[in-house]
Amino acid sequence: MNIPEITAAEAAAMINHGDWIGVGGFGPAGAPKSITPAIAAKARAEHEAGRPFKVNIVTGASIGASCDGELAAVDAIDRRLPFSVNPEIRKAYNSGRVRYTDLNLSDNATFLRQGITGPVDWGIIEACDIQEVHGRIRIYLTAGIGIAPTITHMARRGVFIELNTWHSTKLIGMHDIYEIEAPWYRSPIRITQPVEIIGMPYIEVSPEHILGIVTTHQPDEARSMTPATAVTNNIGQHTADFLVQNMRDGFINSKKLILQSGVGSGANAVLGALGNCAEVPDFNIYTEVLQEEPLRLIREGRVVSASTGALTISPEHLQELYKDINAFRGRLLIRPSEISNCPEIIARLGICSLNTAIEVDIYGHVNSTKISGTKMMNGVGGSADFTCNAMLATFTCGSTTKEGKISSIVPFCSHVDHTEHYVDAIVTEYGVADLRGKSALEKAEALIAIAHPDYRPLLKDYLKLAERYGGHTHHVLNAAFAMHDTYRRKGDMRLTDWAEYIKE
Repeated sequence: MNIPEITAAEAAAMINHGDWIGVGGFGPAGAPKSITPAIAAKARAEHEAGRPFKVNIVTGASIGASCDGELAAVDAIDRRLPFSVNPEIRKAYNSGRVRYTDLNLSDNATFLRQGITGPVDWGIIEACDIQEVHGRIRIYLTAGIGIAPTITHMARRGVFIELNTWHSTKLIGMHDIYEIEAPWYRSPIRITQPVEIIGMPYIEVSPEHILGIVTTHQPDEARSMTPATAVTNNIGQHTADFLVQNMRDGFINSKKLILQSGVGSGANAVLGALGNCAEVPDFNIYTEVLQEEPLRLIREGRVVSASTGALTISPEHLQELYKDINAFRGRLLIRPSEISNCPEIIARLGICSLNTAIEVDIYGHVNSTKISGTKMMNGVGGSADFTCNAMLATFTCGSTTKEGKISSIVPFCSHVDHTEHYVDAIVTEYGVADLRGKSALEKAEALIAIAHPDYRPLLKDYLKLAERYGGHTHHVLNAAFAMHDTYRRKGDMRLTDWAEYIKE
């Protein structure tokens, strides 16, 4: 191959202030890890010399600390989209130092192709292998894809490839890379089974589009999941009971159960608890991220097959998977995020979604992004893609946080990502609120019943007060955020006094 081998610093030297950079991978899985720290080092040197240097970053979802963390720490990011879990860049969002666009992941690649995001100057992709076939370059990706195919083809100045020898070439054949057609009148995306293959196992480009190869040997930056707790175990059992009841009622075909699960230790633990429940039949997964518990369940045969956008597991577990990769062939596929999160496919497969809420209000609206309505946590990610299109859309959350000082069930969400119209059920450690077919008042009663016992009287009192004002959804608008305001002033929502807010 006539492609130069370069250093990360040489790649960073080509990048200029104001450039747009597309980064491959999905979460820390499959994300490049050498060039972005070199860009951060360049930014630091430019700032010390009194010159401006900031770049714009678009990724498949969140990304590793070597990108978001290092660049944010040296104030080297101007705009960022569409999702991140890094604490350093979260500070930058909430201080206004980074202009952040929160975006549904299913829209990300399409926005790039339409030019809505802006022109992509450079692409940075991680690969486990690169091959030249008939004068074309085939790029074999690693543990996550994200928007790698789109940015590889769209990067107008070229693509840098980090050839990471830490990842095994045994991954070849585990990817299904397919890009959605441009509007309008697109052809159907013909996925009718979770691991049906419709694309190719590689990205193909011309050699001149690749500016250089940086050889690395670095593990992904995913961390091990926090162990399950009594709360997550209870949530998992309630979710399992709810799914089983839906099967008994004929709402779900027990032979065609397909689950999606969100990101994080809580979601990982809940899915593990579901797999451990004997009454839940063996099931399939179609999701954006696979964590440790689903992979355990694949090994045990509880998960029949799984389609994902990334393998977000610890380096130790990922190496174990590579050693045993043949046990997963035909049962596991890694896809681009626009396919893992595609509304068309989610609706066609009849997926039951399991996502995590920050807070839920008594009428079923869900906040999954902003603390107290103002401070960005991570972003909406793919939760709306699944919630709006799933056959059964469920959110889970512990009933309280901060040692009981904050209730996850509140009178009115301080920010709404998912309206009541798409939310079918809420699960806490105290049970399930099935919201389907219920009136607004019935939803309120069901949700208060699964709130923490410390907060049920407070929420019932609010509902009684609000009923005086009539309407379809009962609210006292000047008291709707009283629990949030009490926490802000006193540090504990339980100290709310409705009389402070209601003036007759």
